[in-house]
Order: sequence, then structure tokens, then C-alpha cells
Amino acid sequence: MEKYFDQHISRQFNQELENLRRDVMKMGGMAEEMVVDAMAALLEGDTEKAESVIKADDAVNQIEKHIDEQAMEILARRQPTASDLRLVMAIVKTVNDLERVGDEAEKIARLSIELANTHRPRGNYNELENMAGHVRVMLRDALDGFARMVAEVAVSLFRADEKVDDEYEAILRQYYTYLAEDPRSTTRVINAIWIARSLERIGDHAKNIGEHIFYLVEGKDVRHTSSEEKEQVVLRDPKA
Repeated sequence: MEKYFDQHISRQFNQELENLRRDVMKMGGMAEEMVVDAMAALLEGDTEKAESVIKADDAVNQIEKHIDEQAMEILARRQPTASDLRLVMAIVKTVNDLERVGDEAEKIARLSIELANTHRPRGNYNELENMAGHVRVMLRDALDGFARMVAEVAVSLFRADEKVDDEYEAILRQYYTYLAEDPRSTTRVINAIWIARSLERIGDHAKNIGEHIFYLVEGKDVRHTSSEEKEQVVLRDPKA
């Protein structure tokens, strides 16, 4: 991040940008912890842990509001241009995705409460645990990419998201089979499907953060492009 600060005459402006960055990383850590705890609540049937995740969502929402206010103040007072403007916009978009991650973690926590007192499947939601592990790696990579401003993370996250999407589709097929074999499990299976959907969406938000990073570093918008197009832009000729 230093390259975004050293060009400024105003040390105060540098500090304002650094404070924004630190708040984003703090918010990212909170969102990641919510995902971890929500899944632990599901796997352990721990309703108290689930309740703590639900309460934590308020804190994530508050830090999002704080970051947005600080970003708007910088835009109004500093009127940043070029890379500084991209930095502020990337931060605003990133915190929006992190807030959505928190929302999805809250949904998982609420569903885990509903599932806590139901008959647990033989595999104890092992397929969801595996999917959550992959999604958590994506989120961690996205935050690391933001901290180090690594443009290439956009491609690695896009590839990882495709694998998570495939995993999600496989889980759906598995659950639909359960429904056909044992209609009595309908409520439990439907709730598990919603959890899988939340995990898939968390992966989407991690991928989005990678795209925001690439826009910040390279000034190119790679949203709504195929994996092949992303790879060509990011890896083969990043300055094209």
C-alpha cells in the first residue's frame, strides 16, 4: 500500500488512507471469524455460538457505516484523483462485499439453530464443512491480496470460485437424492441447502474483492468476464 501514500505532500492524507485500509482489514477479520464460528455452531450444534455470530453482524454493519463515512469525507475534502480515487472506490466496494459475507454468516448461524435439535445426518454435514473450508481460504486470500495489493489474486479467486460453484452443484444433487429417498428429512435438507447457498455466495463475494483489487492496481474492470479473459488480462499482458 505504500505506493499510494508516498506521493502525497500531506501526511494527514496518508494517515487517512492508511486508517481506511486498517479498518477494512479489521472488518475482513471479523467477517471471516463469523464464517468460522457459524460453521462451528452448525457442526457442533452449539446454539450459543450461533447467537454470538448473530450479534457480531451488528458490529460488522457498524464498521461498514464508519468506513463509508470516512470514505465520503475523504472524497469531499481531498477530491482524490487517479489511483487515490480508485483506492477509495475499491475500499467502498470491498466493505460492501464484506458486509454481505457477514450477512451470509448470520444466515448460517440462524439455520444452525434450527438444525441443532433435529436428527443429525450420518456425515454430520461433512460436505458443508469441506465447502466452508474452501470458501474460507478464498476469503483469506482475498484479504491477503487486498493487504498486499496483488492484482493476480483476481485470477486465482475466479478459479477457486468456479470450483466452489461445482461443489455447490454437487451438494445440491446429493441433497435432492436425500429428499427423494426420505421425505421425512425435508426440513433439515432444505435448511442445509440454504447453508450451501450462503457458502456459495460468500465465495462470490471473495471473488468480487479480487476484482476490486485488480481494478485498483491496474485500473481495469474485469467484472463479468470469463476466466480465460481474466487470465489473459491479468497474467499475460497486465498493462495491455
